[in-house]
Amino acid sequence: MNFSEIAKNRQSCRSYDESRAVERGKINAILESARLAPSACNGQPYHLTVCEGESAKAVAKATQGMGMNKFTSSAPVMLVISEKPYVKSAAIGAKLKKNDYRSIDIGIVSAYITAEAAALGLGSCILGWLDDAKIRDICALDAPVRLVISIGYAADDEKFREKKRKNIEELVSFKG
Repeated sequence: MNFSEIAKNRQSCRSYDESRAVERGKINAILESARLAPSACNGQPYHLTVCEGESAKAVAKATQGMGMNKFTSSAPVMLVISEKPYVKSAAIGAKLKKNDYRSIDIGIVSAYITAEAAALGLGSCILGWLDDAKIRDICALDAPVRLVISIGYAADDEKFREKKRKNIEELVSFKG
């Protein structure tokens, strides 16, 4: 698949095949793409924790508060993205420009992770609804959890949903 095909076909998976584990080679390929993602001053101000088995189940449960994200119970992999400090040059830039580069960088790495997962035939869903304290405890983390990405093979009943997006004229403007 080329990138345009990935962009057109990738969607947030809401139903995973519990009987299919994600192969370690595919997880490693996703992590390598994440490693190559751009970030402010190449600082990569995040840490990735791959949860499988019982830890994946526990993290999934920690994303299900108030009835949300019930589908994560069937995801074989939960990838936790926690925040790390800026490198010095990015910290200075963030302060001077009043811009949160960590959040931007975490968004970029999440896009790389989900695009690579799609290229490998895997479903994924980026989750911002989560219990930070519980996930920190499960993963033995000392920094805030910013996102969790569920990863696995889509279940047979997972149907492609038509993308609802703004039209290009509403989204883009050109200035000469």
